[in-house]
Amino acid sequence: MSLTTMLLVLLVAALAVYFLGSRRARQVVRGEIRQLHSLPPFYGAYVGLWLAVPALAVMILWLAIEPMILGASLRADLPASVLNGPKDQIGLIVSTIKSLATGGVTGSTIEPFMMELADDYAAAKATGRSLMTAAVFAAALAGGVVGFLHIRPAMRARNRVETVIRILLIVASSIAILTTAGIVLSMLFETINFFREVPLANFFLGTTWDPRFAAAGSGGATGQFGMLPLLWGTMFVSIVAMAVAVPVGLFAAIYMAEYAAPKVRSVVKPLLEILAGIPTVVYGFFALVTVGPFLRDIGGTIGLDIDARSTLTAGFVMGIMIIPFVSSLSDDVITAVPQAMREGSYGLGATRSETIRRVVFPAALPGIVGSILLAVSRAIGETMIVVMAAGVTANLTANPLEPITTVTVKIVNQLTGDHEFSSPQTLVAFALGMTLFVITLGLNIVALRVVRKYREQYE
Repeated sequence: MSLTTMLLVLLVAALAVYFLGSRRARQVVRGEIRQLHSLPPFYGAYVGLWLAVPALAVMILWLAIEPMILGASLRADLPASVLNGPKDQIGLIVSTIKSLATGGVTGSTIEPFMMELADDYAAAKATGRSLMTAAVFAAALAGGVVGFLHIRPAMRARNRVETVIRILLIVASSIAILTTAGIVLSMLFETINFFREVPLANFFLGTTWDPRFAAAGSGGATGQFGMLPLLWGTMFVSIVAMAVAVPVGLFAAIYMAEYAAPKVRSVVKPLLEILAGIPTVVYGFFALVTVGPFLRDIGGTIGLDIDARSTLTAGFVMGIMIIPFVSSLSDDVITAVPQAMREGSYGLGATRSETIRRVVFPAALPGIVGSILLAVSRAIGETMIVVMAAGVTANLTANPLEPITTVTVKIVNQLTGDHEFSSPQTLVAFALGMTLFVITLGLNIVALRVVRKYREQYE
């Protein structure tokens, strides 16, 4: 039975015992609901939780432990010639066998022992799925029976159900923290491994990016991993993008908040926010096919040599993409400025434009700064537009008419292809990712603090 089917069955069973539990609570007191500590629905929810929680716990534990057991068994069954080989090769063979078991790999390079182990692995996985199904439903049945046996008038069903719900809410609120910690730890350990082979000064202060890719097992040269050209490219493209997005987004926000009629605002704002929902690859095609050639032709007309794939092209299109981030957030901030401040300005004889410039805008400035910082974080993490519109050349230049690349592009390049995972050429992607994570996290923290200060001022 598939996981989806199993979850649907558990959901239906939980709903069924919910109604049965509510009915059972009424039967215990023969319809005298006042004799119950809690309302009948709480007893039904109590039984439903007893059915669902143990079953889900068994399922989660099984899904966490089963891959480790099957993986260890698969490695133990590998031929001695493979076990005595390189560790990276063992991992590749294990991944190939698992793919064979799911029908994801075919070809003439598959050896006979791989097919045999893949059949055994698939059979063991099917057996494990059957055992898991039986264990999950057994836990559900046992939990449901225990829940029914607990039903009695004096039982504090409401308190127990609310306790479980409170725990679930705490777990849900902890997901963001745990996710952040997982992201940091997953990059931190590999970053440490990278800096064991490449000095910190060479990475953070180097001006040459030449990783010198080496095929797996070839033991190629170390290369040069100066990240300054990549970091400068990221910042340069972001500066150009913000030069486009900030004026357009801010003026659009002022118009929608202060000048537009309600009917116009109800149409213009959703249309503007549609830009945020367009896939970045579409922006990349737009830059590659339309904006790049257009800027090149305009440059030729006025005597400038503008490359179709340049910082200007990528920054301009990226600025268009992040206009909704600036306009929507700034619009909300400007709208939140108390109307009393506007009326006081009008009462002193100020015009609408003077009120916006000297009263509304200064009052909304902290929130606007926060929206701009959040937009900068979005621009720094963009990859697809840069790949298609600015190229992949690590170029330490201040000329926006030349090709350039960013940190995110090189992360993709370093993790693409058949290379040793433990080599500096691959591990540098984690160091780049960690650096970019720290930068964007710092920008987000600053933006959130600015926005929070603004909210505390007017709420």
